[in-house]
Amino acid sequence: MTRIVVLGGGPGGYEAALVAAQLGAEITVVDSDGIGGSAVLTDCVPSKTLIATAEAAWNAAESRRLGVKLRASGEELGPSAFGVDLSRVNNRVKALAQAQSVDIHNRLVTAGVRVLAGRGRLLSPDAVLAECHDGTEEELPADGILVATGARPRVLPDAMPDGERILTWTQVYGLSELPEHLIVVGSGVTGAEFASAYNFGTNVTLVSSRDRVLPGEDADAASVLENAFRRRGMNIRSQSRAKRVTREGDVVHVELSDGEVITGSHVLMAVGSVPNTEYIGLEEAGVRLNSGGFVEVDRVSRTSVRGIYAAGDCTGVLMLASVAAHQGRIAMQHALGDAVRPLNLNAVAANVFTEPEIATVGVSQDDVDRGDVPARTVMLPLGTNARAKMQGVRDGFVKLFCLPGTGIIIGGVVVAPRASELIFPVALAVDAQLSADQLAHAFTVYPSMTGSIAEAGRLLHLPPA
Repeated sequence: MTRIVVLGGGPGGYEAALVAAQLGAEITVVDSDGIGGSAVLTDCVPSKTLIATAEAAWNAAESRRLGVKLRASGEELGPSAFGVDLSRVNNRVKALAQAQSVDIHNRLVTAGVRVLAGRGRLLSPDAVLAECHDGTEEELPADGILVATGARPRVLPDAMPDGERILTWTQVYGLSELPEHLIVVGSGVTGAEFASAYNFGTNVTLVSSRDRVLPGEDADAASVLENAFRRRGMNIRSQSRAKRVTREGDVVHVELSDGEVITGSHVLMAVGSVPNTEYIGLEEAGVRLNSGGFVEVDRVSRTSVRGIYAAGDCTGVLMLASVAAHQGRIAMQHALGDAVRPLNLNAVAANVFTEPEIATVGVSQDDVDRGDVPARTVMLPLGTNARAKMQGVRDGFVKLFCLPGTGIIIGGVVVAPRASELIFPVALAVDAQLSADQLAHAFTVYPSMTGSIAEAGRLLHLPPA
């Protein structure tokens, strides 16, 4: 029986273990932080649970426009009209994350996976040392090894987190009261999501070193989101780089590179991630790392050493739980001789969980504008959608890209409430290489948000020559 050892129990690790067990391998997972990893315990699941609370608050606040009568004073009702018990919210967040971790652990055990609580270290390309939390050690021979050790928040020497007022995104769930003024440093996906989440009852300042929020996302989508942020009272400081963060009692000071100082009650540092690849024997085993410390892998998750694979955030390929899980699955399929479909980043659907959400798949507007990909483009505002009007949706659009000659869909962007759900038909079209006509011919419910996706497909139709 083939022996597989997995280092790390996040999405890349536990999905790999389930596949390996299904394919008949003897599988051991060595995990130090809890099954599910940061995705379940400190990142995706907790943050999206917090965001769900914010979404509920905003929906309630804006329900007046739909004719809902609220027994509160004032004509304009914002989130401050609703009490938010952050201690209760965070207790729910942590309980839900822990329950999800337990569920995944039970799935692994039921599938016959051995789970060791501890830290794993490579002794060689075919052996791992498990240093268990109970003080014991065990050498694990391996015919294949998967490294799925994840990543952690990047920490700046001049903005050291204290877990109370200067925070990373893993530490915010210890707060018992809403910050009076939260300064978010970093306007990438993580910064934008937390700024959006806390904008339901907190004064939020978002510090961005770039000229706009979400510099890596579709510019039209980022513009819609930034306008929504400003309309809800968020202070956005563009082209402002944070130089230093200090604390004086219950006050934090963020010094910008131009000398200006922003003062608040809390600061959240969202300035990137660092891979957990140190001190686990990778370089000693000959595994090649890039300049950022991430493990270099190919499209089937192989490293530079035969028999050693890597998956998830420690590879830096695309820091999404879905990609980590896919990398882990294809690693085991390759290692155990099963059919493998290599990772295709052009078919990966991604989502920014802000309000509104931004979902993307396939080629981007930047790809088209640079001339890297020839494409025809259509952008349809959600303001024309009947269901959007019924629900009082003010922000959003559907954008599709297709090849000029064949009309095959090669990418798309959806900005809307629940864009994470709406992107799926576009992702299917990209993955299956469907044409705009095929997408448009599928029936949609009327009225529905998906009707705009089909309508965008119809707008890409080319009449016969």
